[in-house]
Amino acid sequence: MAERRMGKLTAKAVQHAKPGVHGDGGGLYLRVKPDRRAFWFYRFMLVGKRRDMGIGAANGPAAVPLAAAREKAAAARRLVKAGSDPLVHRDAAEAAAATEVKAAQAQRKTFRDVTDLFLAAQEAGWRNAKHRAQWRSTLEAYAFPHFGDRPVADVNTGAVTAALKPIWEKKPETASRVRGRIEAVWNYAKVMGWCVGENPARWRGHLANAFPRRSKVKPVKHHAALRWQDIGAFMAALRAREAVSARALEFVILTAARSGEVLGARWSEVDMDAAVWTVPRERMKAGKEHRVPLTPAALAVLRGVLPLRTDAAADALIFPGQLAANRKEPKALSVMAMTMALRRMERGDLTVHGFRSTFRDWAGETTGHPREVVEAALAHRTGDKMEQAYARGDLFEKRRRLMAEWSAFCAKTPAKVARLPTRHEPEAAVG
Repeated sequence: MAERRMGKLTAKAVQHAKPGVHGDGGGLYLRVKPDRRAFWFYRFMLVGKRRDMGIGAANGPAAVPLAAAREKAAAARRLVKAGSDPLVHRDAAEAAAATEVKAAQAQRKTFRDVTDLFLAAQEAGWRNAKHRAQWRSTLEAYAFPHFGDRPVADVNTGAVTAALKPIWEKKPETASRVRGRIEAVWNYAKVMGWCVGENPARWRGHLANAFPRRSKVKPVKHHAALRWQDIGAFMAALRAREAVSARALEFVILTAARSGEVLGARWSEVDMDAAVWTVPRERMKAGKEHRVPLTPAALAVLRGVLPLRTDAAADALIFPGQLAANRKEPKALSVMAMTMALRRMERGDLTVHGFRSTFRDWAGETTGHPREVVEAALAHRTGDKMEQAYARGDLFEKRRRLMAEWSAFCAKTPAKVARLPTRHEPEAAVG
């Protein structure tokens, strides 16, 4: 009897239907909106509840013809008679189709493609363009030749192992970075649905069984550093030199900052009256703004290089390098300039970064300042993520007292300035 009630609409009636709901019979309806857009839906009862299932548009470029709408309604009607929910059935079918699409996409997306997509997705998180370029260049040099053009879903443990094996013992630090970057790209592909299963580049419980730890392959080599007991003699010799590289190195030592933070420093970051240098997050290793208390000695260094300021702009470099003929402002001084300053002082055995270690040893061995204050002065993060979340202060005033003591200690000049050994040299070498 229900069959005799079906087929009430015609193609012409559908085309000219007025706003409202029009029944075709058997649960198939046409809904026409005031703006003339029309849609098909199937209405059914299941477990005592009325439900509507959309079938598609009745007009427009993706229109479902009347005959096709009746076929879809009939298929849904058969499911209802069998006790199944056609909406659940449709959702399952759509999910299966989506899985097939993703599987097909995975076969088309190579590891190289996914690397580019991953880098683009992380764009806001890169410290600078150089870091982004280095990230890709390591994969380009060591991973792409092995599986760059292979579908990401096909990159397995064997492929990763083959890429890492030639460099694991020769370049352990580079190999470790490559492994971590392969792992990150593969994880991104998994999140996007382009591959499934366990990450072939993971370390714990996986590649750790195939390769020795980096520290076992090649012991960590620390930056050569001056003994803290000898900093006064060194500073006296350094202050006797007039080059801008010497002033930059002096500022590095007095602030315990990283060389890159100092070399990129601009006058706009310094408040001479408040004696504060604020390094923006973009130039910090941890990606967090860092305030540095400036002692009178550090301020004296800044006043000493003020005549070098060739650009009146607020963001002019504090420690400029040479001005090229085709540039409006000089390039930043290079870290090699400070290294050469050390060599001219006949201290090529030292490294610029090593002076942070000198400061750390002095603070730990001769002062009573808490560890977290000293680590904050070095812009190091301490504690786990939970502790970091609650410790939002930067201990600035405590750090100001610490740096004042460090500056005073650096000013203690011995009677005789002699060449002094690094901590790695035997005591017998002291002149």
